[in-house]
Amino acid sequence: MIRADTSTSGPAGRTERAERAERAGRTEQAGRAGRTEQAGRAGRTGQAEQAAATGRPGRWARFLAPEADRGNALHPGAWWLWALGLAVGASRTTNPLLLGLIVAVAGYVVAARRTDAPWARSYGAFVKLGLFVVGLRIVFSVVLGSPIPGSHELFTLPELPLPDWAQGIRIGGRVTAEQLAFALYDGLKLAALLICVGAANALANPARLLKSLPGALYEVGVAVVVAMTFAPNLVADVVRLRTARRLRGRSTGGVRAVLRIGLPVLEGALERSVAVAASMDARGYGRTARVPSAVRRTTGVLTLGGLLGVCAGSYGLLAAEGAGYGLPLLGAGLAAAVAGLRLGGRRSVRTRYRPDRFGPRSWLVAASGAAVALLMIRAASYAPGALHPGVVPLTAPELPLWPALSVLPGLLPAVIAPVPPAREDASE
Repeated sequence: MIRADTSTSGPAGRTERAERAERAGRTEQAGRAGRTEQAGRAGRTGQAEQAAATGRPGRWARFLAPEADRGNALHPGAWWLWALGLAVGASRTTNPLLLGLIVAVAGYVVAARRTDAPWARSYGAFVKLGLFVVGLRIVFSVVLGSPIPGSHELFTLPELPLPDWAQGIRIGGRVTAEQLAFALYDGLKLAALLICVGAANALANPARLLKSLPGALYEVGVAVVVAMTFAPNLVADVVRLRTARRLRGRSTGGVRAVLRIGLPVLEGALERSVAVAASMDARGYGRTARVPSAVRRTTGVLTLGGLLGVCAGSYGLLAAEGAGYGLPLLGAGLAAAVAGLRLGGRRSVRTRYRPDRFGPRSWLVAASGAAVALLMIRAASYAPGALHPGVVPLTAPELPLWPALSVLPGLLPAVIAPVPPAREDASE
């Protein structure tokens, strides 16, 4: 039996085909809308997960801390000014709680904004050096004694008799809790200064810092940068060789292992030194231009006088009783030194490709360190007892409120400094 297909002919068939096409179109539009909504939800979920992983939710956080590139990278001098501000703040106190807070601020900023470059891995070495300094200071106090009187005797060492001309020096004798506390506070202060310098060394690119130096300091800056990059490269070589020995199933401890690791490390240091010397010679290092003798003499006077003023002003800021004359001397010394460096830059024959700009973020980072230094200097006038806890009589140190809040502006670089791409990729 043959059935006629009425759906494909006549007006009724055309109407039915139009209805089917219309229903198919509505179904396709609904499916497309569903897929769009699902993709939107997935995109929003992915953005939320990415924001939660990176710790910067929302566009406002992206504006505060964008991804670092060549255009918005911080000036390396800003990191050093920030670290020096923290160091000045640490030099104004011997309170272990405040010193620990300063070290924690420096460590948090380093953990948040350092890159994966070899020179950025030296922060741990500076922390270990600070701990070694604390232990060495305590050992010296125990062995050589201390002028700090104390009533809480811990133990007594055999005392070595010394001649009359060595009066005031003692080897051995009684050891008190007061002298150990004084040595601990003093060692922690020096350790905090070293850790602040280590933070600047881990955050500031030494090559960019060298490029940003004035022309008069270029030759000195090359020597300083080479010396500063020697320790991080040495640490990286030691870590690499220790890892290679562990992968080969060999021990990494003991005198024999240290000797076998030391030879390749020294060989790598020599190769780097030869490569640096060759690159410096190829770039015409040491060439100078001719300038009048009067300009040279004026440059020498201004530079030497400015450096003396900077040294005297820095001593006034770091000393317990010198903040009054420290700032004026430091300002006058800086002005004279800058004038001398500007004149001395005429002797340097070199060009700069794409020099770094000291932008708004760099100024804010430098200002945060300066704020810590100024607030801690101000705190020494209204809370001297809290900044310098006494050891005779021996009392537990307390964390003062306002000096502790004075350290918190040092956290500003962790919020406004651009995020290094390597660190962001690792977090994602």
